[in-house]
Amino acid sequence: MRRDIFQAIADPTRRAIITIIALQAMTPNAIAENFNTSRQAVSKHLRILTECDIVKQEQQGREIYYTLDIEKMKEIDIWLDQFRQIWETRFNQLDDVLSKLKNEKNEK
Repeated sequence: MRRDIFQAIADPTRRAIITIIALQAMTPNAIAENFNTSRQAVSKHLRILTECDIVKQEQQGREIYYTLDIEKMKEIDIWLDQFRQIWETRFNQLDDVLSKLKNEKNEK
């Protein structure tokens, strides 16, 4: 089953894994040490992140290291950007209203 990036980041554990491996490549065992869960549960999360192309696997000797694909994360940023623009417009409108109210109060 092909998942999308938003399904991948919907889970708090997967978001935590993304945060951990954003700093450095790690093995599944090293990642699992950061959680109070089984190695198998972490492997399931890593599989989902890999299916969504958020993380990449790299074989180094006998170990597999997981790294974050920062380019794939840009897809989330692009999607969020449309909301940033809306929020920015609304905050600017709020600033205008507050400035107007402040000026009216000072005139009294």
